[in-house]
Amino acid sequence: MSSDSEAAPIPWYRWPTAQVRRLYDWTIEWSKSRFAVPALFVLAFVEASFFPIPPDVLLMAMCLSKPKRSFLYGAVCSVGSVTGALLGFWIGMSLWSALGTSAACPDFEGGALVFDYMPGFTCERFGKVQELYQDNAWMALFTAAFTPIPFKVFTVAAGVFGVALSTLIAASAVGRSARFFLVSALIYFFGPQVRVFIEKRFEQLTLVFTVILVGGFVLLKYLH
Repeated sequence: MSSDSEAAPIPWYRWPTAQVRRLYDWTIEWSKSRFAVPALFVLAFVEASFFPIPPDVLLMAMCLSKPKRSFLYGAVCSVGSVTGALLGFWIGMSLWSALGTSAACPDFEGGALVFDYMPGFTCERFGKVQELYQDNAWMALFTAAFTPIPFKVFTVAAGVFGVALSTLIAASAVGRSARFFLVSALIYFFGPQVRVFIEKRFEQLTLVFTVILVGGFVLLKYLH
C-alpha cells in the first residue's frame, strides 16, 4: 500500500499537460524574481527576431503575480518586441546574403542559416510574406504583430524585401502594444478572476493555446 503522501501516478495522456502545468507554476514563482523584468524584455526582444517562444506566457505570469504593475510589464514587453523587430530587420537587410543561399530557396539569394535553423521559416511562407508586403506592408506587419502569426518571419522579411523602416516601427509598435496591453488590461482589471479561471481550466486552455499557436503557422500558409 502506498502512503497518502505519495503522489498518484499521472496517466500517460495527461503527461504533456502536467509538464506545462509545472512550467506554469514555476513561471508564476519565477516572475516574482528581481530578474523577471529584464528577462521579459530579453524574451520579447529575441522572439521578434529569431526565437520561437512568445513572451506572452511570462507576461501573463508577471501580471498575475503583481496585477498593479500589469501596464508596466506590458510596456516592457512592447518596447522589447519593437526593439527586437529592428534586429530582425537588420538581419534581413544586412546579413541576408552573408548567411548563404539555401539550395531549397535559391530565389531569395541568401538566408540559408535562417531557413535551416529558425523555426517558422520556409520558402513558401517567405514567398507569402513577400506577396503580402507588395499588397500592403503596414497591414501585413500589424496583423503579424497582433496575432499568433510568427512575427520574426515578417521582421526579417521586411529587411530582405526593402520595407520602409518607418513602416516597420509604426506597425510593430501599434500591433505589439495592442496585443500586450490587452493582456495587461485584462489582468489589471480582472486579475483574481483570470487566475482562478486559468487554474480551474488549465488543461483546456493549454489545448486552446496550442491550437492557436499552430493556427498562426497555418494562417500564414494560406494568407494571400
